[in-house]
Amino acid sequence: MMSLGVIAAIAYGLLAIIGGIVGYTKAKSKISLFAGCTTGLLLVLGGILQIQGLTWGLIFSIVLSGFLIITFISRLFKTRKFMPSGLMIIAGFVALALMGYQLQIL
Repeated sequence: MMSLGVIAAIAYGLLAIIGGIVGYTKAKSKISLFAGCTTGLLLVLGGILQIQGLTWGLIFSIVLSGFLIITFISRLFKTRKFMPSGLMIIAGFVALALMGYQLQIL
C-alpha cells in the first residue's frame, strides 16, 4: 500500500540520490556521491519494505531520516549555506513528520 510514510521515505531517498549526484557533478565530491546514493537507496529500500508490510522498514526510514537531519544541521552550521543543507533539513522534517504519522496509525 502506498501510504504517506512510503511516499515520504521514497521521495526523501530520491532527493538524497539526486543531491549526491549534483554534489559530484558540481564539486567532484565523491563523498557526496557515495553518501547521497547510499542513504538514498537505503531510504528507498525502507519504503519498499513498508510496501511489503514490514513495519520495521518504516522505523528504519525514520531513524535514517533523523540521522540525515542531524548531519545536515551540522553541515549547515559549518558552511552557513542554505543549499543543499537547508533544503535537506526541511525535506527531512517533512518526511519525518509524515513517517511518524504513519507509524502512529499502524
